[in-house]
Amino acid sequence: MQQTRNNALRGLPSVDKLLQSEETQKWLKEYPRRVVLKAIREVLEERRSELLSGSAENEISRNISDAIEKKLLESGSFSLKPVINATGIVIHTNLGRAPLSDKTLKHLTTIASGYSNLEYDLKAGSRGKRHVHLRALLKELTGAEDAMVVNNNAAAVFLALTALTSLNKEVIVSRGELIEIGGSFRIPDIMAAGGAILKEVGTTNKTHLYDYENAVTDNTGLILKVHRSNFQLTGFTEEVETADLVKLVSKTSKILMYDLGSGCLIDLKPWGIHSEPVVSEVVKTGVDIVTFSGDKLLGGPQCGVIAGKQKHIELLRKHPLARALRVDKFTISAMESVLMEYANGDDITKNIPILEMLLCDPDKIKERALKIEQGLKSLPNFTVTVREDDSEAGGGSLPCVKFKTYTVLLKHSEISAEQLQKLSRITKTPLIGRIKDDTLILDARTIFDSQLQEIIEIFRQIDK
Repeated sequence: MQQTRNNALRGLPSVDKLLQSEETQKWLKEYPRRVVLKAIREVLEERRSELLSGSAENEISRNISDAIEKKLLESGSFSLKPVINATGIVIHTNLGRAPLSDKTLKHLTTIASGYSNLEYDLKAGSRGKRHVHLRALLKELTGAEDAMVVNNNAAAVFLALTALTSLNKEVIVSRGELIEIGGSFRIPDIMAAGGAILKEVGTTNKTHLYDYENAVTDNTGLILKVHRSNFQLTGFTEEVETADLVKLVSKTSKILMYDLGSGCLIDLKPWGIHSEPVVSEVVKTGVDIVTFSGDKLLGGPQCGVIAGKQKHIELLRKHPLARALRVDKFTISAMESVLMEYANGDDITKNIPILEMLLCDPDKIKERALKIEQGLKSLPNFTVTVREDDSEAGGGSLPCVKFKTYTVLLKHSEISAEQLQKLSRITKTPLIGRIKDDTLILDARTIFDSQLQEIIEIFRQIDK
């Protein structure tokens, strides 16, 4: 036994021999030398430890090259990496929400690769303000007197509530609008953090104008209306129209703030979606402040937009929190490029990837699904089927709205769906699908045409 173990130890290749191999030369073109060397040494040490612990020889003879390549994939690549979203959830919070267009990425690269006038006034030749870069476009697109951007919509709500309400002032909210979004972010919690006192009115399903009227006192800081962007109330329900709340605050000299959440800049009714308010239409009603996300239905980078009356935006802009919540040059450059697409008005639903995916012709989605099926049907251990299904917007947007799609259903004769999903997640470009009835499902809506061949190759490698 000892002799067999010694022979196996001597049979392990040296580090130098592995460095000179053809496989290693390929890895060295893709990974830094230190990373490759570290992976080689770790795999060899693991093999030695297995031998010394008395592991069976057939376990030791596993392919060393495969083990090194697996370790390189695990430790030699960036932690944040691109993935293939085959879930069908378009605004997938866990997968980075809104992808950006090539045009936007090109502009972002131009700004990121050198210096810029982030806080420099080119006309005056002196220090400037970063807020000015998005201001004009946001005013044009929303119809608001003024606008600013912070790092997400939660920050926008927090800043607005903190800056516009004095300590221990009351904020009036309908019980049917006390929402929670991802990450356990709750409207009541954000109020408490800003020093405001929550004053609930109405009931879960019904709130009337008189509920607000009876709640207004000298200690009222503002009235907050919240768009239920991630759920719906149906049945015996009633809520107060924004225009009626505008009339109320005008009579009582209070502030009306509307948290829209999703931030839709175009009317989706032509596509049969009647539940999402358009930012400009809300601003037109006369609300004082509107907040919304930049990376949901708007389709831009992560940020939160605050638009509204100039006197209120000025207060927010000067508040100490504004500096802590400000965005950087990368967000500003990406957001400006996206907003310019809206301002130009040419093929918005084609030039904003999120809108293109949501409103994509189902026949085009079916073509993608059929191409994946065609590429995989020759694999002996796979059963591949294309089926009509539904996609969702995701990201706390357009609740209960279903989008017709086509999916690829994958079953393997020897591997469970859970294991198949796991194997597809540890490839060079991880693939994320969904599982139902022990079947791995790939939704072609959120798959790019450029990813089709890579998907086919992933499952070919798994089936080897």
